[in-house]
Amino acid sequence: MSSSCGSSSSCSSSSCGSNTKESQQAKMAQQDNAITRSLGKIKNKILVMSGKGGVGKSTVSVNLALGLAARGHKVGLMDVDLHGPDVIRMLNLKGSLEAPKNPNDLVAPLQYNDNLKVVSLEYMMKNRDEAIIWRGPLKIQAIRQFVADMDWGELDYLIVDAPPGTGDEPLSVAQTIPHVKAIVVTTPQKVALADVRKSLNFCKTVEMDVTGIIENMSGFVCPECNTTVNIFKTGGGEELSREFDLPFLGAVPMDPKVVIAGDDGVPYLSSDAKSPATAAFAKIIDAVELRLPPVAAPVTLNMASTDSGSSDCGCGSGGCNPNTCDC
Repeated sequence: MSSSCGSSSSCSSSSCGSNTKESQQAKMAQQDNAITRSLGKIKNKILVMSGKGGVGKSTVSVNLALGLAARGHKVGLMDVDLHGPDVIRMLNLKGSLEAPKNPNDLVAPLQYNDNLKVVSLEYMMKNRDEAIIWRGPLKIQAIRQFVADMDWGELDYLIVDAPPGTGDEPLSVAQTIPHVKAIVVTTPQKVALADVRKSLNFCKTVEMDVTGIIENMSGFVCPECNTTVNIFKTGGGEELSREFDLPFLGAVPMDPKVVIAGDDGVPYLSSDAKSPATAAFAKIIDAVELRLPPVAAPVTLNMASTDSGSSDCGCGSGGCNPNTCDC
């Protein structure tokens, strides 16, 4: 059999290896450019993370994305919990990946509604119950493709739901998405708080700003009287925010309706239901909007002078419009 590099005696294994390496570097550079173009259209990037599993991180991610979208913002939700992707199920999305007609076209994310696009590895799989058994390099490449190959378009917010811990996925997000900011989710218990400290130190190590801390499952909403009872410990997240001098975005009590709604694919926290949990989460969305406003895209001005000495934006004549000019 002939080798993959041909039968010519002049082709050495070292030169073929060099060509392969150069090809890989060219592909990586091309993907880097695609990532830069994609991220250039996204105003705020948020990584929702936790040091411990089971704290409701995906619940926060999904409802944060839905809540921001409900307020008229363009939002993307990217599930990088590759081994346990839950976002698709929590939103009850039934679609599957459709390859673009043109090889150079981008892949369309699932459209949940007019303002929310969703990407998850699970919707790319024929069998959603199949286990993902990947090592680090494959995870890194998948996350890069989620950014580079998807048609996110113009977004006010990209919410990234990461698995618990400080492993490949959050590290890949930190390295792939410049200026991404973290929202850290915890529960009040000391065990969870100890793991969250590791997440906060991770953010410090990779130089990722932390927008704030959310304390989930803070108290329990009685299904009979709709009042919050502190049957569990509360206040740990707020203490941690003071310890690390970080904003405390809010505390969300545990509500049985949240669990039921998540299983049914109808998220509850971002709904209009009258509940201490939904009211608390609405305040969290207020805090996120305040700290990460959907700023207007920068305007490129033509400052060529006219005969009157004023610029095209009207500044020289005192007619500057603050909505179109940032001078």
